[in-house]
Amino acid sequence: MRGAVVIKKFEEIIKTAQVKGPKTIAVAVAQDLEVLLAVKNAKELGIADAILVGDSAAIRRIAQENQLAIESFRLVDVKDNVEACRTAVKLVAEDEAQVVMKGLIDTSVLLKAVLDKEFGLRTENVLSHVAVADVGDYDRLFYISDAAMNIAPDLADKKQIIENVVRVANALGNANPKVACVCAVEKVNPKMQATLDATELVKMNQAGELTGCVVAGPFALDNAVSIEAAKHKGITDPVAGNADILLMPSIEAGNMLYKSIVFFAKGKIAGIVVGAKAPIVLTSRADSDIAKLNSIAIGILLASKNEAV
Repeated sequence: MRGAVVIKKFEEIIKTAQVKGPKTIAVAVAQDLEVLLAVKNAKELGIADAILVGDSAAIRRIAQENQLAIESFRLVDVKDNVEACRTAVKLVAEDEAQVVMKGLIDTSVLLKAVLDKEFGLRTENVLSHVAVADVGDYDRLFYISDAAMNIAPDLADKKQIIENVVRVANALGNANPKVACVCAVEKVNPKMQATLDATELVKMNQAGELTGCVVAGPFALDNAVSIEAAKHKGITDPVAGNADILLMPSIEAGNMLYKSIVFFAKGKIAGIVVGAKAPIVLTSRADSDIAKLNSIAIGILLASKNEAV
């Protein structure tokens, strides 16, 4: 990663994906307007091709009603949603595609297919969701985990979640990201497990058990992202106010931050699941086609990095 350019805005992600792509995405249950818009735009930008798995009649109807040209995409007609997910995952396992994408289906159904031992996408790692956020006037992207998968991660889970999100940051040019263990407070409190976990994760990082990043905490959110807030509270750790990765204590905290960025801050967002042998594009159903396009672009960069290993 020496000499890599750190990507700081989504526009740069798209441009880099155009250089690294195109790759092929297998979309599970593709009969969804925003998903079809995203893959159409990705195709036009030269980022990705797509195999649309699902109810082909419904896919064609949505495309026709919205004047979307999808003739260049391969359609695989599978009306049962469970089987559509299995088919999409199998396409990636057989290297006909390099990225899995969630369509109009519950996350749990898709991930069950990803974890099926028959297809070989499962690894020993914890699967975790990484949200990448481009917020207002900040000079960097934020990587937020976990907002969608791990409900109440324990210490071992958090270590693997950090390792997963570091891979995403690396794929976007950040060779040594700063990780803030976000809690409700910035002091260790024996009654608050998240602060105890933060202390242990810092020790692991210092001992060389957790590498490729700088881990610090516990931090409250304000002194993780604001230098002024950190100074006001007398926090001098170099990660304070400069965090790239925000390790959230629970799925509730991560999910609320994710959606606050979208609906209150009007920030740009993308979502990806890592920990399997291939990236999984996974956004909220309420996310726009632009968010899905951004997520596809990150999936392409991760797939490219996987091929280089």
